[in-house]
Amino acid sequence: MSAKTSIDPAEAAHFDRLAHAWWDSDGPFWPLHRLNQLRVGYISDHLLSRFGRSANQAEPLRAIRILDIGCGGGLLSEAMARLGAEIHGVDMVEKNIRAAQRHAEESDLKIRYECGTAEALIERGESYDAVLNLEVVEHVADLPLFMKACGELVRPRGLTVIGTINRTAMSFLAAIVGAEYVLRWLPKGTHRWRKFPRPNELEDLLRDGGLRVFDRTGVKVNPFTRQFRLSSGMGVNYMLVAEKSG
Repeated sequence: MSAKTSIDPAEAAHFDRLAHAWWDSDGPFWPLHRLNQLRVGYISDHLLSRFGRSANQAEPLRAIRILDIGCGGGLLSEAMARLGAEIHGVDMVEKNIRAAQRHAEESDLKIRYECGTAEALIERGESYDAVLNLEVVEHVADLPLFMKACGELVRPRGLTVIGTINRTAMSFLAAIVGAEYVLRWLPKGTHRWRKFPRPNELEDLLRDGGLRVFDRTGVKVNPFTRQFRLSSGMGVNYMLVAEKSG
C-alpha cells in the first residue's frame, strides 16, 4: 500500500462501530438511504449524457466502469449496479466492505468490493470512466492528497461527482447542531465542521488535477418529511460534477 494515505484513523474507527447498520433504512444511516434516491438520479443523468446512453435501455449504464470511493455499505454501488454499471466499491473500513459484500450477494448483484484507498489504486494502475466521491471528502485526513489520487483515477473525458457539506455558519447549525444534537438524525461525532470543504476549495483542487467543474447543485432536506431535493442554495449540502480533459 502507498506510504502516504488520506485515511483518518478516528473517522475509520467511527464508521467501524456503525458498520452493522448500513442497510437499516430506519437506523443511523437513514439520511443516506433517503439521499441516495436523489443522488442516483442526478448522477445517472450526467453519465447518460456523457456516454450517449438512453434512460429507456434496460441497463443504460452497461459497461461503464465506475469507482465508488468510500463506498461504505454499498448503498450507491448497488443502485448504480442495477443500472448496469461495472462497479468497483472501495472503502477504508473492512467491516463496511463485508456488509456491502453480504448485501450484494443477498441481492444477486455482481459488484467488486475491496478494502483499500485511492492512493493504492493509483499504484496498481487502475482507471475509471467515472469516480463517485459522495459524502467522503469531509472524512479524509489529507484532502489535497485524496483529491489528487481521485483525479488521477478518472480516464480522459471521464467524470467525477463529489457530494459533501459546505463549511458555513448555516452548515454548523444544520449539519452539526441540528442533525446531531437537536434532531438526533445522526450519531454525535459523525461530522467535524472544520473538515467541511467549501466548493471553491474543491474546484481549485479539481482544476489542479486537470478536471473542470461544469455543474453544481445544492441539496436541501425538509425536516418534517425528511425528503431531499436539489436546490440552488449550496450553503449546506452540495454536489459538483467535473470532467477530465482529454
